Amino acid sequence: MAYEDLKREIVEAFVFLEEHGMNWAYSGNISVRVGEDLFLLSPSGVWKARMKPEDVLLVTGDGKVLEGNGKPSVEFKTHVAIYRARRDVKAVVHAHPIYAGIIAAKRVDIEPVLEELTFYVGGTIRVASYAPSGTEELARNAVEALGDKKAVILANHGVVACGSSLEEALAVLGYVERAAKVAVYSMLIGGVHPLPREAETLERELYVQKLHRAMSQ
Repeated sequence: MAYEDLKREIVEAFVFLEEHGMNWAYSGNISVRVGEDLFLLSPSGVWKARMKPEDVLLVTGDGKVLEGNGKPSVEFKTHVAIYRARRDVKAVVHAHPIYAGIIAAKRVDIEPVLEELTFYVGGTIRVASYAPSGTEELARNAVEALGDKKAVILANHGVVACGSSLEEALAVLGYVERAAKVAVYSMLIGGVHPLPREAETLERELYVQKLHRAMSQ
């Protein structure tokens, strides 16, 4: 079986997400870029944490299945749009964690309430304008709101996190959910106080330097 190790990593990632309350049942999808226009992708309509490595699909950018018997996730359009806009991105994780879900429902951007959000994710995480799941419009909205960051929140939906590896994309998702939780609780006790401008600028510069290095590889 081609890409056996990566397929196993995708399966293990879904188990990790469910065990940590960041995804559930049939929701969510993961892809990994393995070639110029070639991707490993979780199938639609299966309980993600119960998948087996052989369930993971090998697909082209237009969704043609080259290996596997399942149906590609309807959200693959968003994954492909991100890959085409960002050559530094090698993995995309879409999941439905609770606190980021609250932010998605409220449709308010997550400001850099923690240093790690800027250093690892790029700064303020925007909420993409709402569009139905699986549409080209949602893909366009997600890419626009993502910019050069590593995560975007989909209005009334969930989170899309990306990285230079599946491990990094999972870490980014965790940073977003942590920041969302801090933001939600801060709003309940009087309001959010984001990083001072000087600190945000410094962290942002460090992030951009890392991004440029990744883009040049």
